[in-house]
Amino acid sequence: MQQRLDELPKLSKESMKESKKYFYRLKKRVPKNLDLIMLDLHEEEFKKTDCLTCANCCKTTSPIFTEKDIQRISKHLKMKEVQFIKNYLERDEDDFYVLKSSPCTFLGYDNECMIYDVRPKACGEYPHTNRRKFFQLTDLTLKNTEVCPATYSIVEKLKQKLPK
Repeated sequence: MQQRLDELPKLSKESMKESKKYFYRLKKRVPKNLDLIMLDLHEEEFKKTDCLTCANCCKTTSPIFTEKDIQRISKHLKMKEVQFIKNYLERDEDDFYVLKSSPCTFLGYDNECMIYDVRPKACGEYPHTNRRKFFQLTDLTLKNTEVCPATYSIVEKLKQKLPK
């Protein structure tokens, strides 16, 4: 996995221009079965990808924390919401709550999430490649190809499966 992670920035950068063009054309004419294709590609990839061997998303990026996430997590940690925000979160340039630091405060040494059962919604849905109306998430998916080897692989397989 480490070799795959080491190669990812270069691979993602090399294919980014092509991927941007691909998604631009895809959004112009969205195939009716795109969500099903993405779901199949996602499930196929995650049969062989163990996120616990990677956790690069947790090590390098922050999810967005919604108000519901903050309520749920602070309750789980037996903290007041204000204290949870003060201790762990800050506002980003888009005024969303995100973690103050990375790697994620809640990432264990074994790459397991210490708040897994109450983790932010964005963490539970990551890398978003199996979401409905996938065509609306292409910009996010492009960013995720730089972080997540599985996302990179899914995008490359999509380009083969649905040539534009």
